[in-house]
This record gives sequence, C-alpha cells and structure tokens, in this order.
Amino acid sequence: MAGNHEINAPLLQNGEDSPIEQVALTVPVTDDPSLPVFTFRTWILGTLACALLSFLNQFFWYRREPLSMTAISAQIAVVPVGHLMAATVTKRAFMKGTRWEFTLNPGKFNVKEHVLIAIFANSGAASVYAIHFVSIINVFYRREISVFVGWLVVLSTHLLGFSWAGLFRRYLVEPAAMWWPQNLVQVSLFRVLHEKEERPKGGFTRNQFFLIVFVCSFAYYVFPGYLFPMLTSLSWICWMFPTRVIAQQLGSGLHGLGVGVVGFDWSSVCAYLGSPLASPWFATVNIAAGFVIFIYVLTPISYWLNIYKARRFPIFSDDLFMSNGVKYNISNIVDSNFHLDLETYEREGPLYLSINFAMAYGFAFACLAATLVHVLLFHGRCKFHAFISLKIR
Repeated sequence: MAGNHEINAPLLQNGEDSPIEQVALTVPVTDDPSLPVFTFRTWILGTLACALLSFLNQFFWYRREPLSMTAISAQIAVVPVGHLMAATVTKRAFMKGTRWEFTLNPGKFNVKEHVLIAIFANSGAASVYAIHFVSIINVFYRREISVFVGWLVVLSTHLLGFSWAGLFRRYLVEPAAMWWPQNLVQVSLFRVLHEKEERPKGGFTRNQFFLIVFVCSFAYYVFPGYLFPMLTSLSWICWMFPTRVIAQQLGSGLHGLGVGVVGFDWSSVCAYLGSPLASPWFATVNIAAGFVIFIYVLTPISYWLNIYKARRFPIFSDDLFMSNGVKYNISNIVDSNFHLDLETYEREGPLYLSINFAMAYGFAFACLAATLVHVLLFHGRCKFHAFISLKIR
C-alpha cells in the first residue's frame, strides 16, 4: 500500500476490531505511515474550508429553520480541488538538501490529507454561541459594540470550549466504548471517495450511488428553498379552519404545536438536532419520546391550565411580553450605561415568556443536571477508575 494512495487493504484485522459493531464495520484498522499529511494542499484547503463553513453557517443561523452546512459539505467539495492541485501544482523540491526541504506537491491527493482537511472544516462548522450576545446587543438593544470587543468575546468562549474538549479527551475520545455515530458517516464517505470498488453486475458502486443521491438532493432543494417555500410546513388543520385561534395554535408548524403538519424540507428536519439518519435507533426514539411529551403533553396542559398566565400570550413565541400581553420594550428598562433601570422596570412590570419558551428554558437547565446525575449513577465507577489511573500516570 506504500506505493498507492488508495485504500485497498481489508477492512478488519484479527485482534484489532473495535468492541462496537458499528465502528468495526465502518472504520478500517489499517494504516500507511508513508502517506504525507501536513502538505501544502492540507493547509490551503483546510483553512479555506474552515473559514467558508464558519461564514456560511453563521449567515444561515439567523433563519427560523437554519440551513446547516456540515463538514461533509467541505469533505465532498475539496475532492476535485485536491486532485486538481495534485495534477497541476509544481512538484519541485524547495531548499533541497537541507533539513527544511519541502515540496508543494508530494503526489496524489490521499485519504490522510482529506481527513485532516475535514477536521479543519469541522472546527469551523459549528455556530459560536457567543455570537448571540453580540447580535442581541446590536439588534435588540440598539447599542454599538466594537469589532475588537466582539471578536474577543467570541474567541475567548470558543477557545474555552476547545480547552474543555482537550481536558476530557482521555474520557470522551480515547476509550473504545466512546463512539460518535455522526463521525461514522464521514468515515464511510472517506472510504467511498478513496477506496477502489468494482461495480456489481446490474448495480452501482457506492461512489456512483453517492453521486446520484447528491445530485438529486441538491436539485430537490430548489423547490422548498426557492420555488415553493410552503413545502417547509404544510398545515392542513390551519387550511381547514383559517379563522379559528385554537386551530392555529394546534396546527401551525411555525407558530403552534405543529399537529398534523407535513414538511418536505430536509433542512427543517435536521436544523437543530442534526440528521436523524446518523443516530442510533435508541437515541432517535429517546429524542422523539421527549419531544412528544414536551410539545404535545406538557406544553398544551400548562397553557390551558393558565400556568404563568400562559393564556395571555401566544402558545409558541420567543418574544418577551408585559402582563397584558403586549410585547415588552427592552430598551425602556436599560439606561445609557447599559445597566438595568430598576425604577423603570418596577413601573413597566415584570417580564413574561410564552409557555413553550419558559418550559424550554426550564428543561434545558434540567437536562444539564440530569446529564451529570446520569453519568454519576451509571458510569461513575468507570470514570472514577479512569481518573485515578490518569493521576497515577
């Protein structure tokens, strides 16, 4: 395999299989240490993919149903560019004969370069939550914040996240039992794009099948994305009872509970939780059950029982309200120094949220506590022994 940059070795090796069946069937256990990794192509394409995905995802994040551009998009797009650079960029060796000798084109575009470029892209694909603070100050409070200060806020919180990831790498990445289903999708795609496969009689290779699905999905998105946006949410209940408030509360997919709503826009399906195709069945069922309990049981019961004066406000809204149902003007309770004006706040009255918004905040905090308790109860002993072994080392 040293002279070939394609993956031709068997997928599994005896004694080296992962204890997780899905991982063992997807991830190859072979390696070719002769393949170059930190190449000119890696740095150029990886940096461009990271910057482009970061911009696009942040740009589309402000939609009601955000269009998420994952690292898989960059993973596909860089393939022809990588092969083009391998065919056109000079192979001349610079500083030849010295310890600093390097070349801009070490040969064929290989799978290790491709993986590292995808890692670059993945680091910039996720939206940075601190951007919300900067956006809220400018959009809702009408206050100016300098680019430098906003950049520091975003950078510090983002680096803090990477730091926590590095600290917990030993517990969340290195153990064989810690597998991430979303990553298996990318591994499968790497194999499709780099390994050789003979076309079965009367069928397609995985590469051909992938190209067909990719072109069809790209062409289909024109309909819900541009030509017929109503395909995002088709509510037959709202059509049948256009003047009934309760029908709008139950049937609207954008401003209600979405009962009976049919959607043909894939971006609305995976806008917030990612693609359900990459999740194990038990995780999908868990999320679906929680969604049904939260949206179709607790929210309507709390609304019609008038908890937190819920019936004065829309059942589903992210706005802030006064006690009489009028939208709250946040600017009135903030002084020139961007501090809370207590006297004005007492005169205007307390803030109120829609019942869905209030419960969403409550359950979000409850999930944090539940996650810690779950880990302590079901995996506490394992994590304790791992921590002790780390301290000994």
